[in-house]
This record gives sequence, C-alpha cells and structure tokens, in this order.
Amino acid sequence: MADARDRIAARVRDDPGVHFNAVVRGTDLAPGQVQHHVRRLVRAGDLAVERVSGRTHYFPPEYGDWERGVVALARRETARDALYYLLDEGPSSPTDVAEGVGVARSTLEHHLDALTARGVVEKRRDERNRVTLALSRPEETIRLLADVEPSTAERFVDRFERLLDDFLD
Repeated sequence: MADARDRIAARVRDDPGVHFNAVVRGTDLAPGQVQHHVRRLVRAGDLAVERVSGRTHYFPPEYGDWERGVVALARRETARDALYYLLDEGPSSPTDVAEGVGVARSTLEHHLDALTARGVVEKRRDERNRVTLALSRPEETIRLLADVEPSTAERFVDRFERLLDDFLD
C-alpha cells in the first residue's frame, strides 16, 4: 500500500496541479485504487487538493493557497497566455490582452474573473474609470509558471474554446 501512495505522491510532486486522470495514467493503478490512496494521502496531509473552475487539482502539501490557485488556473491555455502576455508587456488594457492572446474579450473576461478572484491579476482603474490589468506578484508567477505543463486533453479543451470564439465572431 505504501508503494502505491509513494508513486501517487511522486507523480504529484513531478507535476504539481495534476488532474486525477493524469495521476491514473501516470501510475499502473486502477482509478479506484488511485481514488482510495489519494483520499488517504489528503487526510494525512501528504497531498493538497484545489478545486478550480470545476476541476480538481492535486499538489504537494508545501504549496500554499495562492500558489495552488496560480498553477491550477495556468493549466488553462487562455489564462496561461494572458499571464505570459502581462509578464512580457507589463500592465495592459483588457482589449490589448485579448488581442495579444487571440481570444474574444468575453473569453478573456471569463478567465480574468478567476485570476482576479484568486489575487493573481489586479484590475486597476484610473481617474477616467479605464481598466488596466497587472500581475499582483510577477516574480512568484514566473516561478510557478515553470511548474505548468498542460496535458493534451487540457490543450484540446482550450483550443476548442478558441475555435468557438472564432466561429462566433
């Protein structure tokens, strides 16, 4: 039993923010076994769980709330691209970010809602009530983005969302 838990914990350490199915694929265990051992690891404090936008992500226990939020959100291609845009360009208008990322403004806003709720991105308003987007903790965001390698399935969902945006425009 300890061997199975060690393999699951190692899989999560190697890929922080990994989804349940990726843990199953990354081990030779059945889904029920993984589910059982993950519950035990979480109860023991050896794994942390973060549920973001309907997805469950697993993390090593040393990741704090903010860090888990950044990594979980950055596993979505559009959110990740917006973060990279803000890192490259600095504080920017939502329109510039949407154009730079290549998505509809409404799609960007969907991702920005989650990013601002988690304190990753700040919406600043000037005296004329114009919005500027900025990263709240750029150095830490850079460090955490290095942990994110989205799966093929995650990329497929994100690209399908972009395809729909293009179709509806």
